[in-house]
Amino acid sequence: MSASLLIVIYVAAMLGALCALVIYSEMRRRRFGPTGAGDRIFRCTHCGYVYTDDPDVDRSRCAQCGRLNEPIAF
Repeated sequence: MSASLLIVIYVAAMLGALCALVIYSEMRRRRFGPTGAGDRIFRCTHCGYVYTDDPDVDRSRCAQCGRLNEPIAF
């Protein structure tokens, strides 16, 4: 085996190990990371108060002034 072939094999093995480490850490981060709440976001048309409510609610009452509001569509 020539020296250049040994260097290529060594570099390829290190790059493969680095890629495997990055994939493993990304999978671990996704598994243990925080998930989104899934709540709907509402903004009161009367007082401008921004609040959240459960995802199954179509209209929600503002906690500040009591007016019913539609969820914000992004």
